[in-house]
Amino acid sequence: MTDATDTAPARSLRVPGAHLHYEVRGEGPLIVLVGAPMDAAAFAPLAGLLATDHTVLTTDPRGINRSRLDDPGEESTPQLRADDLSRLIAHVDAGPAMVLGSSGGAVSALALVQAHPDHVHTVVAHEPPLIELLEEREQLRTGTEDLVATYLAGDVTGAWKKFFAQAGITMPEPVMEQMFGGDRDPRQVADERRWFAHEMRASTYWRPDTAALRMAAPRIVVGIGEDSAGQLCDRTSSALAQALGTGPAKFPGGHTGFVETPDAFATRLRVVLRES
Repeated sequence: MTDATDTAPARSLRVPGAHLHYEVRGEGPLIVLVGAPMDAAAFAPLAGLLATDHTVLTTDPRGINRSRLDDPGEESTPQLRADDLSRLIAHVDAGPAMVLGSSGGAVSALALVQAHPDHVHTVVAHEPPLIELLEEREQLRTGTEDLVATYLAGDVTGAWKKFFAQAGITMPEPVMEQMFGGDRDPRQVADERRWFAHEMRASTYWRPDTAALRMAAPRIVVGIGEDSAGQLCDRTSSALAQALGTGPAKFPGGHTGFVETPDAFATRLRVVLRES
């Protein structure tokens, strides 16, 4: 296990429209761990485990937590986040990189392959929520617009109930109230609001150029959590793997398996890397 007190030095890189917070651990081949909207802190346990023999780069996506925007109302698109990743990899000067992107971070990583393939050699796209790859995309778009509108109207718990229902994730009522009701951390609320208002739609409505990805030099592995069977991101990830002509790789845990079981996740990731 990584040390619970692990704290990597805070660093910042100026990019167009933002200051990006990033952290670097360890030495060796470069691994980038990225989420959206998850920040660097969510990946710290996994980063500590991988840093024993890798240089590990983590970051807060633009507009989230410590990555400040010039324009707080700017939309967070996969293309913008891919450009940010390319600049961070170039700045660290240890690439080309292996990139593990999870959820919206997997969408960012795929956009990175399309726009900057020379910066990466392997991408593990873990459960990207690419609803445009599914036949029921129109229904899912309607549901997304509804839950975003519910959140922006002030019904936070109601919006999350709709989100989890659409995602196919069972969340008990008491847990929902504990997580999203009552007093909450202001930073968490600010990041959450940005995700609903300026990030969710751009990430889930993005359609990858699967023909270009099939022809790209970087290796692309589609990851699915072992506990995610039947969930929305299981179906979107399976659809992506099929479009790329590959079989998905199973990872421990569910949609946030790297948080739930970082040790087992790191072990599985190392196997995937050895196969690249």
